[in-house]
Amino acid sequence: MREITLSQAVNEAIAEEMRRDETVFLIGEDVAEAGTPFKVLSGLVDEFGTDRVIDTPIAEPGFVGLAVGAAMTGARPIVDLMFGDFIYLVMDQLCNQAAKQHYMSGGKLKVPMVLRTNLGATRRSAAQHSQSLQALVAHIPGLKVALPSSAYEAKGLMKTAIRDNNPVVIFEDKLMYQDKAPVPEGEFLIPFGEANVKREGGDITLIATSSMVQVAEKAAETLAAEGIEAEVIDPRTIVPLDEATLLDSVKKTSRAIVIDEGHQSYGVTAEIASRLTEKAFYHLDAPVLRMGAMDVPVPFSPALEDLTVPTPEAVVENARKLCAGEMIHAA
Repeated sequence: MREITLSQAVNEAIAEEMRRDETVFLIGEDVAEAGTPFKVLSGLVDEFGTDRVIDTPIAEPGFVGLAVGAAMTGARPIVDLMFGDFIYLVMDQLCNQAAKQHYMSGGKLKVPMVLRTNLGATRRSAAQHSQSLQALVAHIPGLKVALPSSAYEAKGLMKTAIRDNNPVVIFEDKLMYQDKAPVPEGEFLIPFGEANVKREGGDITLIATSSMVQVAEKAAETLAAEGIEAEVIDPRTIVPLDEATLLDSVKKTSRAIVIDEGHQSYGVTAEIASRLTEKAFYHLDAPVLRMGAMDVPVPFSPALEDLTVPTPEAVVENARKLCAGEMIHAA
């Protein structure tokens, strides 16, 4: 199987869907000739033209609102939001309009819109361009939320999102765009709500999202050398969440760590840990541990920024303690 970058996988998925369905169009800041600041969408305007790859002014509420209306009237817009941090600007359009139209219209209206954006710190982009805000939109009924962890997931989840009749928010880690992974050349989609067991193990479960999947896999390799077999699971989507696969793993291993790059408090780690505790309580030998980003604005200083997100070393240390029966608590 060929290997391509996450950036190429996203580009390829969008191109395939635009060729398949003429109602799919792309809209956002610098999406045409520039191909976005990360060059993810380079070349699409050459094939599809400026009628379907549309550059907008710096007016996020305006073009997201436009996309919501277009989706309600028969199109399938893909909205490119340059940084995930800018999601604050479009919360009314996304959470009050897109998420609620199907319900409020009694099922008569659909909003088949994809909002693709990014997450992740350690790029030295400071507090307003480094946040991981997936928990914000996961809190809103009516929105689906996908977090690809590799080029394979990026392509399969994007194609599924574009074909979904509901609004979907996809967060890509901005540091992973050049990471390569095997991706099939033929048609394939990844269903929402189906987690991927990346590595099997019987001693502890590591549930990780987005770039934290790589952190968990590196930790699992270190732990394996010490005789601790960690099972690594990538939920792929947090809405819908594949609860069954997570619970089956925790019932087998009796210990779990949940790892996400969003802020620790009131976040993805808290929700997943709570569900595991509620539904697998009598199978647990230790409390479910959460590992998220520090509850601070993301620092610009490299020395400080690197300390704010979970690392393989920190996961290994916590896993050792859990497996040794030590009582530890989230910071």
